Amino acid sequence: MAPAHARLFLSSFLMASATACAAPPGGPGSNVGAVVPTPDAIEGIVPTAYHDFQIVEVARGLVNPFAMAFTPEGDLLVTERPGRLRIVRNGVLLPDSVEGLPPILALGRGAMPMNGLEQAGLRDVVLHPDFQSNRLLYLSYVKPGPDSLGSLAVARGRFEDDRLADVEEIFHAAADGNGTERSSMWGGRMVFDADGYLFITLGDRQWPSAGDLEAHPAQDLSTHNGTTVRLHDDGRVPPDNPFVSRPRALPEIWTYGHRNAQGMAVHPGTGAVWQNEHGPQGGDEVNLIRPGLNYGWPVIGYGVNYRTGAAIHAGTHADGVEPPVHVWVPSIGVSGMLFYTGQAFPEWQGDMLVGGLSGRRLVRLRLDGDEVVREETLLQDVGRIRDIRQGPNGFIYVALDGGARWVDGPPTTIVRLEPAGRR
Repeated sequence: MAPAHARLFLSSFLMASATACAAPPGGPGSNVGAVVPTPDAIEGIVPTAYHDFQIVEVARGLVNPFAMAFTPEGDLLVTERPGRLRIVRNGVLLPDSVEGLPPILALGRGAMPMNGLEQAGLRDVVLHPDFQSNRLLYLSYVKPGPDSLGSLAVARGRFEDDRLADVEEIFHAAADGNGTERSSMWGGRMVFDADGYLFITLGDRQWPSAGDLEAHPAQDLSTHNGTTVRLHDDGRVPPDNPFVSRPRALPEIWTYGHRNAQGMAVHPGTGAVWQNEHGPQGGDEVNLIRPGLNYGWPVIGYGVNYRTGAAIHAGTHADGVEPPVHVWVPSIGVSGMLFYTGQAFPEWQGDMLVGGLSGRRLVRLRLDGDEVVREETLLQDVGRIRDIRQGPNGFIYVALDGGARWVDGPPTTIVRLEPAGRR
């Protein structure tokens, strides 16, 4: 765990940053301009097992930033949940959002407010593996539908001259909500693997985990609820997907039995796809994603009912169900994740970094093959970490999500970890 003085320093720094941003970016009271680290951020050194680092502010005034992506030119693209794609260029958060996005269901745009901290809106952003030549950018988002709950969709377009053009929808999930104000958990994380396939996570949409657990939508291959899908870059279904020939099964499905996978990354050495996934009250997971496997939700797991504390699952293991590689009890509210490959923190190369929302932390996991052998908390009590990305300089960028029920905001910051010594 990070030392107490580091936790207090970081909390004070980030609270001050959020307080300074009293309005959405580009509006009255927004703070958009050159990135200038605060004196506290320069002076505060966080010690860890292998590397000491400092926290430096990158941008402030972002409303519920969900995901980040770096372009080859060095721009940092940031999605905001209310439906905006923003650009940080040369240390400046540009005042105007990117034009040309598809219609997005969000608060103030027809979405039913959810009874929780997750609301509808814009989710992930990833670049095509050949982005430098084709300029294709992918967005996941909640698409307007016949009701106020929406469902997840993925579109791609050409990012040129700071706008999207030739936008086309390539995937629309058959993953309905349960009809109530507790129908969030859209999923929406995306990643391209080394072979150019696009993986997308779909949440279970909070269908009740009670009664006949094996009849839950996350166990039903005729829906996308609680699945990972695998597509070609244009949305076509690969013919070797595991359920292509199964009657009634949706051919896009790669894995099923998930609750709400919020982080996904490709291992730099093996090329394997890894995910993290929200449990209920307890039981957040790290999973190695293999084709056709059932990851168990809600039949097996380690969590309990939020309200009553009663058991949800039939057990923690079952025949024909893939167990998690790593579990957190209590939950940390897993979010963005990456495998570190940079030079700025050489002792972390190959390690998995995982953000925490409810746990308000950044965690480092060391793997030995497919097994987690060591866990270290790098940051604690820093705010709700929604996404983490490795920058071109090897620094680690952290997007902080403002925690507010029913509404968007408050505006928050993106910070980065810079090395300040090696042990």
